[in-house]
Amino acid sequence: MIAALVIPAFDLRAALRLRPGLETAAAALAPLPGTEPLLGSVTRAAETKGVRPGMRLGEALALCPALVLVEQDPASVEQAWEEVLRRLENSGFAVEPVEPGTVFFETGGVERLYGGLEPALKRALAAAGPAWDARAGAAERRFAALAAANVARLGQALIVSDDRTRKFLAPLPLTLLPLERGRYEELEELGVRTIGQLAGLPGGAVAERLGPDGRRAWSLARGEHDGRVSPRRPPVPLVETLEFPEAVGQELTLRRGLGVLVDSLLARPERAGRPPRKLALWARLVGGASWRRAVTLREATADPARLRLALGVKLAELPAPVLKLRLEVLELAGSEGEQLELVRAQGTGSASDPVLQGRLKEGLRQVKAAVGAGAVSMVVEVAPWSRIPEARALLVPRDD
Repeated sequence: MIAALVIPAFDLRAALRLRPGLETAAAALAPLPGTEPLLGSVTRAAETKGVRPGMRLGEALALCPALVLVEQDPASVEQAWEEVLRRLENSGFAVEPVEPGTVFFETGGVERLYGGLEPALKRALAAAGPAWDARAGAAERRFAALAAANVARLGQALIVSDDRTRKFLAPLPLTLLPLERGRYEELEELGVRTIGQLAGLPGGAVAERLGPDGRRAWSLARGEHDGRVSPRRPPVPLVETLEFPEAVGQELTLRRGLGVLVDSLLARPERAGRPPRKLALWARLVGGASWRRAVTLREATADPARLRLALGVKLAELPAPVLKLRLEVLELAGSEGEQLELVRAQGTGSASDPVLQGRLKEGLRQVKAAVGAGAVSMVVEVAPWSRIPEARALLVPRDD
């Protein structure tokens, strides 16, 4: 079976680890500067006063004048989430993280390890840690497992058998489906408020009104097959940190510090000669907030000058002086280098050319490193005779 583990409001909980006194207060994640004034995750105390995630800031403050706004801390979120994933992997779970606070894993192997499905799920909850109030769900389908985890009680697991999947999903709210926020409101205006009501509509009508995303949501609502788990390959921990004696806001000083971090990182023996493909630059700002930017290189390289150039432009985006600067390798290339051709061989350049195929695969790996494994898909015809364009083909993620 497929299991899902969910930690509600993980981004807010991670940000509050530095301010534990606010965990029982009415607090919410503040909107990012320059974005629409919508709240992020909220605490339970804020929920009891009517504050909800996605609510406009003015409306939330009118409902709860004592609401405390917490600055978003993406670096702390990434660090805390990696700690949770490491504990799960150390317990024997091959995990596929979706976003901070949501992870999938298959239970086939761990059931034999822990003596059944329920003991395995309890072990996963224990590995996540009691401080996070995680929930777990298990089913034959990914979406059903995720829905079970979302409706389970804190610290408990819910198992849904395959023959009960559609009946279980029917009364659940539409917000569990992967749709844009405006689509939920559109469906509610049409009188569709539950997953079961959406599943009862004709698929062609849903695809015509909502497009490919709506057709996929309709398929998930009907409990149809929605893919298997693709476990991640645990990253090699390559991190270098530079702490300043006092806050630094001058870009020249920060660039020199970045150069020191790049040189130290490239000298690490754990790299085994492989060039970095994706890196993350993290900073602890004055006032306690953090800043983080990920950089995917167009071509994996271990050239210090090119790395400093690619990362240095991000320093101009820092919103405040820096107390601590950290550089982390998120992904290494699979080989130590690239053997280029000196003279072009005859007959090359076609789709069957092995050199061209290798470059195409390298390009796909770069795209996956930048935006995730599910970003590269292929078109598969399923009903070419259909009059509805969205029903003629499906997008299926590529595994290679």
